[in-house]
Amino acid sequence: MAREERMIEPFAEGQIRKGCVSFGVGSYGYDFRLGSVYRIYCGGPGDLLDPKSPDESLFEELEGEYCDIPPRSMALGQSLEYFRIPRSILTICTGKSTYARCGLVVNVTPFEPEWEGFATLSLSNTAPSPVRVYSGEGIGQLVFLESDEDCQTSYKDKKGKYQAQEGIVHSKIE
Repeated sequence: MAREERMIEPFAEGQIRKGCVSFGVGSYGYDFRLGSVYRIYCGGPGDLLDPKSPDESLFEELEGEYCDIPPRSMALGQSLEYFRIPRSILTICTGKSTYARCGLVVNVTPFEPEWEGFATLSLSNTAPSPVRVYSGEGIGQLVFLESDEDCQTSYKDKKGKYQAQEGIVHSKIE
């Protein structure tokens, strides 16, 4: 279904594991990859992160083969894959255990029916040391839940504010 519906592009048929954090088709889901652009939080203890009024100047943009997330800090990243979720599908997103074992929490919200775009990821380092994440390698897992019928109102129907997002998108209120 994923290939026919163009749900995931680029799409890795099997699970790629050798020499990297795994990605691709798994038993009941898809392990997606991290892109190469990051926004690293560079603010201080007195700075406020407000989802209703994001201050993008508190983030430094970096592009590269990897990103070192400072201790007890966070970065924003983007999926390498572009997703198109069918009207009868909802995804649940989780981080990969390889990174969890280093203290990294990957937060991605569910992909609603008929949402499409690159996923913006919140990467939180809970460890007392920097954690390195690798571009082009696995960062999270999607589990797909399919309904017997299409949803009544999809993300596209609602004209969702993060529809077809490209690049790392900070929070926004409409």
